[in-house]
Amino acid sequence: MTKAISQTQLKSYCKDVQARPSTAVIRRAVTKNGIYASAQDAQTIIDNTPIFSIDLDTGKVANQKQSGRCWMFAALNTMRHEVKDLFKLPDGFELSQNYTFFWDKFEKANYFYENIIKTADKALSSRKVSFLLQTPQQDGGQWDMIVALIEKYGVVPQSVYPEAQASSASRELNITLNLKLRKDAVTLRKLVNDGAKTDAIEAAKDAMLQEIYRFLSLTLGEPPVKFDFEYRDDKQEYHLDQGLTPKSFYDKYVGWDLSEYVSVINAPTEDKPYNHTYSVEMLGNVVGGREVKHLNVEIATFKELAIKQLSAGQSVWFGVDMGPQIERDNGLMATGIHREDELFDIDLSMTKAERLDYGESLMTHAMVLTGVDLVDGKPTKWKVENSWGDKIGNKGYFTMSDDWMSEYCYQVVIKKEFLPANLVAAYDEKPTELQPWDPMGALA
Repeated sequence: MTKAISQTQLKSYCKDVQARPSTAVIRRAVTKNGIYASAQDAQTIIDNTPIFSIDLDTGKVANQKQSGRCWMFAALNTMRHEVKDLFKLPDGFELSQNYTFFWDKFEKANYFYENIIKTADKALSSRKVSFLLQTPQQDGGQWDMIVALIEKYGVVPQSVYPEAQASSASRELNITLNLKLRKDAVTLRKLVNDGAKTDAIEAAKDAMLQEIYRFLSLTLGEPPVKFDFEYRDDKQEYHLDQGLTPKSFYDKYVGWDLSEYVSVINAPTEDKPYNHTYSVEMLGNVVGGREVKHLNVEIATFKELAIKQLSAGQSVWFGVDMGPQIERDNGLMATGIHREDELFDIDLSMTKAERLDYGESLMTHAMVLTGVDLVDGKPTKWKVENSWGDKIGNKGYFTMSDDWMSEYCYQVVIKKEFLPANLVAAYDEKPTELQPWDPMGALA
């Protein structure tokens, strides 16, 4: 039964506010300083000093600027750490994020076209078609998606394919590209529903991809096919490596067997039993490339795996909800840094599973774990390499409390050698496919 708010109720609510002795002082604080500043707990900052028992030296942080490429930056940074140390490269060395950005945009266009063709028999009002058309493509991605790109296209140094304006500030590119993709969706759906032959549909798609390639080439630059790598190492000794391709550069300078790195998640919802794998329908970028696949484990196991990899000297790609309980200026991610519940005397508590199920949380950002503080063998806080430049946090690094990790961290990428045999076997099983809009399909 529908019931409107009455005047009697409003008077009661107002009386309750006025009767509280703290009303005036809280109102003055919040209206002047805002919610988070008024609710900040200084003790939480003190309790999370940036000192770590395991602390990898990974150099200067990168800066994704006004783009959503954190997943690329995080992945390329984990590789850069080893490349820099192995070849004694200077601290400013970076792998080209613009290069993987170019191929991601191109492959996502093809991925979108394929899904539009597959769903052409469904009404525009169907949830799957609406999902596709809402965001034909975006900057975000997943670990397995960067793997698919590197396996197909390799990588190059940033000096060979530097940043473009549209990669550092991608809004205009995305608006234009999504307009183009939606326009092409009209054509492809009409061809399918008019009974066009497969050859005709493929010819139309090929012409569309040619236009996408031209658009990206003019916007981001033509990606290199062959190049020379010229640099001075950290001792100022000169090096020149000629006639490289992106794949030969990857093989020589990075050389990771990417099939050995797997996505491990912590999603404590009833629909995802632990120690099983999950994929997400219509999530990916490279058609025919590596599929997105997650192994779900309990949070204690999740942390143990990350600690094993850090202890072996290797940083860890990880994904979080980079919204709640963070302080950008202090570089702090800690539960209790903002105590809004105490400030307003309201219950804001939800479990991690409830936040996922009810749309309150999902993965929004990827970074790199480069350290952890262990006390009596247990983690208390973690060191985080972000990709927001060195002007925030501790020269771009953040401190994450262990409690915050439990609540808002969803994904780590772990080398198989650090997984026990039962989890390796679980990862190799056929995954359960989740709906496209599942929170574990969110793009960092």
